[in-house]
Amino acid sequence: MLRWIVAILVLIVIVAFALSNQQVVQVGLWPTGVEIEVPLSWAVLAASAVAFIIGALMTWGGKLSAKSRARRAERSVAQLQDQVAILRAQMASRSTGTAVLAPPGT
Repeated sequence: MLRWIVAILVLIVIVAFALSNQQVVQVGLWPTGVEIEVPLSWAVLAASAVAFIIGALMTWGGKLSAKSRARRAERSVAQLQDQVAILRAQMASRSTGTAVLAPPGT
């Protein structure tokens, strides 16, 4: 519910900004010499959208590396737990005098 309230408030601010900044500005791309005239609100909102997308991609990239590390750690924990189980079984067999076979794949 709080997300919707925040989203609506942000949308209201964006609409108010767009309606109050209708003057035309000239936007150019420096090395190409291309220039276009757009309302100021479009120029600012487009720049904000590009910055948002770049930030989202950087965050997504960071999360991918964290997920990869977490998967490796989970595999390592599973292997260690298997080894502990084998060692406990071996210790138990030594105390009772019975033989224990290692599980397949070890």
